[in-house]
Amino acid sequence: MAIPPLVEPVDRLSASESVRTARQRRLPQLNELGQRRLANARVLVLGAGGLGSPALLYLAAAGVGTIGIVDGDDVEPSNLQRQIVHGQADVGRPKVDSAAERIAEIAPETTVVRHAERLVANNAAEILGGYDVVIDGTDNFPTRFLVNDTCARLGLPLVWASVLRFDAQLSVFWATPPAGSGVTGVHLRDLFPTPPADGEVPNCADAGVLGALCGQVGSLMATETIKLITGIGSPLIGRVLVIDALSGRFSEIPLVGTGIAAEPTAAEVAAEVAAETARVAAENTAEVSGAELVERLEAQRAGNDNFLVLDVREPNENAESSIPTARLLPLGELLTDGVLSDTGRAALPVETPLIVHCHAGGRAARAAAALREAGFTDVSVLTGGIVAWDDLVTAGRAPGIGSRWPSLEPTPTGRHASAPDGSAAPASPTATTNR
Repeated sequence: MAIPPLVEPVDRLSASESVRTARQRRLPQLNELGQRRLANARVLVLGAGGLGSPALLYLAAAGVGTIGIVDGDDVEPSNLQRQIVHGQADVGRPKVDSAAERIAEIAPETTVVRHAERLVANNAAEILGGYDVVIDGTDNFPTRFLVNDTCARLGLPLVWASVLRFDAQLSVFWATPPAGSGVTGVHLRDLFPTPPADGEVPNCADAGVLGALCGQVGSLMATETIKLITGIGSPLIGRVLVIDALSGRFSEIPLVGTGIAAEPTAAEVAAEVAAETARVAAENTAEVSGAELVERLEAQRAGNDNFLVLDVREPNENAESSIPTARLLPLGELLTDGVLSDTGRAALPVETPLIVHCHAGGRAARAAAALREAGFTDVSVLTGGIVAWDDLVTAGRAPGIGSRWPSLEPTPTGRHASAPDGSAAPASPTATTNR
């Protein structure tokens, strides 16, 4: 079912835009009028990552006049497998800058607004309120629900998608579509009433993701946005597109409004406060780079340094790749309800400096905060976690052990803290990550 166009058209296109978008303007459903609507549109893309990258490129190529980008992160090497708006030379740069420059190369007349910050409850309405439509390419559930609730409150359409491994979902949420459009309002909470518990659903860093699928879904998000702006076709409102890339199957499930309020529950508010507290604590946590840790390990072997590397990942992760001498103590054993457990307290010497690491930093930050709260005064976190360490191993700048590095000489590993006899605890085939 078609809906009215979101945006009024500009008076005319520039000569250069007319030439650049000539093939698109030949589409009878879109034509010159639709192209002029695109030129007057303001689209906000949340996250210049796996989904945001292709969406940004195709929105710019399509002739969207103003594109906002919200992302507070810098480009990392592991991003480049799927975040195609960035290149190797952009590693270490803010993602908003890298993306903005790429857009300028494609569509010089597009205005790019850079929001180099995290989207939080205090700034969400102010940022989102300046746009006609929002694309959600964020990578965590609290932000996704915040975006949904803010869009519902502001009356904005939200183009939403999720990708994990070889699977994807895509839909358009609009809590209050135009009166008389015949479209029933729906939003994210009609599909998922509340966010999953922390660690219940793995993320891409833990479970993996196919980069090409991100490109496919991000392009579809751009297509849905173009349809909304120009009022053509039937947007995915009230429908969820489900993609199984391994089988090559596309299916669709209906989504109806349930009447649930687009607002956070008391438990979500409390969780967000706790998360913000942890984030602030993490910002105040000292960090050790991979290169610094290499130097300190060498000094420790020479008897000139004393510290303990604490790995809070799961046994199966540790078995794949680990840091020599690191002691394994999974986060679920280290903490109980967010507080240092008796097992953790008994396993770790309070007077020894600790360097905590996980896969990429999330679990390590939570562990470090709990350790400091329990009285451990010298606690730091390995910047970038094992991901950054693996990059150093690959480059030949750091030692690595585990099944990922079969050609390396075996090095004695840290012992699992729960093995009191000092033997290494076996890996659990059912262990799940929580980061």
